[in-house]
Amino acid sequence: MGKQQKLKSNKIKSNAKEVLEIESQAIKNLTRSVNDQFVAVVKEILNCSGRTIMTGMGKSGVIAKKLAATLASTGTPGFFLHPAEAIHGDLGMVTDSDIVIALSNSGESEEIIEILPYIKRIGAKIVAMTGNQESTLAENANYVLNISVTQEACPLDLAPTASTTAALAFGDALAVALLEARNFQPEDFALYHPGGSLGKKLLLTVEEILDVRNQNPVVNKDNSLKQALFKMTKTKMGAVNIVNDDDVLVGIITDGDIRRKLENCNIDLKNMTAKAIMTKNPITITIDKLAAEAVKIMEDKEINDLPVVDGDKIPLGMINFQDLLQAGVI
Repeated sequence: MGKQQKLKSNKIKSNAKEVLEIESQAIKNLTRSVNDQFVAVVKEILNCSGRTIMTGMGKSGVIAKKLAATLASTGTPGFFLHPAEAIHGDLGMVTDSDIVIALSNSGESEEIIEILPYIKRIGAKIVAMTGNQESTLAENANYVLNISVTQEACPLDLAPTASTTAALAFGDALAVALLEARNFQPEDFALYHPGGSLGKKLLLTVEEILDVRNQNPVVNKDNSLKQALFKMTKTKMGAVNIVNDDDVLVGIITDGDIRRKLENCNIDLKNMTAKAIMTKNPITITIDKLAAEAVKIMEDKEINDLPVVDGDKIPLGMINFQDLLQAGVI
């Protein structure tokens, strides 16, 4: 290992910026590789009755593993095949209905080259993602995707840097092109991501959020403000729905409304009715909407409580930010 140099802050910054410039330019240059071969590969995968298998060795293998996960989560069945393990039995996972996308910047990775004849014998189609169009991998592939870069970001031009960035970006372009072609929707994405906050944002409905607290604070517009306060206290909600004689929602009172009224010493709160203080025609949401939509409404309108109603504006309950937090949506 060479002797460590004492670098100044400006030199460190300039080195980092140079790396980012090189890698961003490498990605920009890939637009010319979105050609007829790219389109043909997209169509081949769309028509494939099997899986899309990603393989690569070393750093290319890391990128291939990530791209396999991206494809699988966006509607394209696939998995990662380690080339070294493939030669020792894992090739049994490959069928003649599959497509194998092999990543190798040089196109001469020994482990990749070794399994090509067997993949061909099985009958799976081969797509080469390589920076060397004259390589052994390219010559033995059904399709070739050019991911070449003019230079690595590594000053020694040794460590895979710009080349792996280019492979990752180009693989993402392929995955998104397939996603669009399949008309993949948020509901589909949620199906493959049921766990964690992402799944909850995409799957949980307002109806399910209501079950967190299962409270429906409601008073008639002609009830006293005191009754409204008691209802808020009993249900431990920060607001109460106000309805007319037909039980249709006509307003809302929040604890903030009451505090603001208290600032006016001339207000007779004891004899005040709910309709005198309520906010008319409040923003609402229906139980069939996604909880994520409720979050957006509350953030955009800067409100903490949101009435939940049916199609006839009959209040079914109320949700607030605490309910959404408890449910793991935010």
